[in-house]
Amino acid sequence: MADTPRAAQELDFINRSPDSPLRQALRLFFRQRLAIIGLSIIGLIAFSALFASQIAPYDPTEVLIGVEPVKKREAPCIHLLGCPSDRPQHIMGIDGNVRDHFSRIVYGSRISLMVGFVTVSFALAVGVFLGAVSGYLGGWVDDVIMRTLDVLLAFPSLLLAIAIVSVLGPGLTNAMLAIAIVTIPHYARVMRSVVLSAKEQEYVTAARALGYTGARILFRHILPNAISPLIVLATLGVGTAILDAAALSFLGLGAQPPTPEWGAMLSAERNQLFSAPHLVFFPGAAIALTVLGFNLMGDGLRDAIDPRMKNR
Repeated sequence: MADTPRAAQELDFINRSPDSPLRQALRLFFRQRLAIIGLSIIGLIAFSALFASQIAPYDPTEVLIGVEPVKKREAPCIHLLGCPSDRPQHIMGIDGNVRDHFSRIVYGSRISLMVGFVTVSFALAVGVFLGAVSGYLGGWVDDVIMRTLDVLLAFPSLLLAIAIVSVLGPGLTNAMLAIAIVTIPHYARVMRSVVLSAKEQEYVTAARALGYTGARILFRHILPNAISPLIVLATLGVGTAILDAAALSFLGLGAQPPTPEWGAMLSAERNQLFSAPHLVFFPGAAIALTVLGFNLMGDGLRDAIDPRMKNR
């Protein structure tokens, strides 16, 4: 019985011990209603992308002429909402090439998420490397790298992406590369600022005294301090990349027919806004919801990770 008070004290100490930074950030994130809404939207889009073949009733490129009694740009038909049961059900209607619009919207989520994550991953990797080298080495290396990136920042990002795709040729791969190139400076500048503020810290001086190489100091000691702002920037960047890719596809420079990409779908039916508004509304709503979801989640991550927001 003598050990009971001591055990109680130890349990109380454990309960009062501070959480890890990750647990604190997660707790603050899930307290934000808008962040939860954004995460839910992204989860829905990701679910559609993963299970597109099970969700979509048709192949996205299948032309239904001779398969079903339908005509091009036919209005949505939902049996539960009063559409005659003898008509085939197409909950988002038929597009101008007599394809199921809902199936194309569902498969389009795969392309949009792929574009967002691949583009941001490439831009993040290159930007982190350039920013880290520039900030750590300084001198003429810093001047050359940052002045080159400043040239890229001098142009509007979408116009520069259009110019790059015009040179490389239209296509989804070239559009992704162009978007990544115009995004690299943002990640590089964030990484450089973190390196400049961290390389004079005592732990970096101690690492140098122990004989660690510059690469080890840079990527094993300084880089972890840049993870938080880069995660937030990358999350917001996914939504921007999806929007830019849709814009390039709308202009005919991105995904090419018959690829079920939301921007290309908007472009194909842009003149049918009044005669067949569903063909414009659904891909536009998909783009808007996806970008909104990433922006809300990015804002929530920023508020959760930023130490100044934790006491609110």
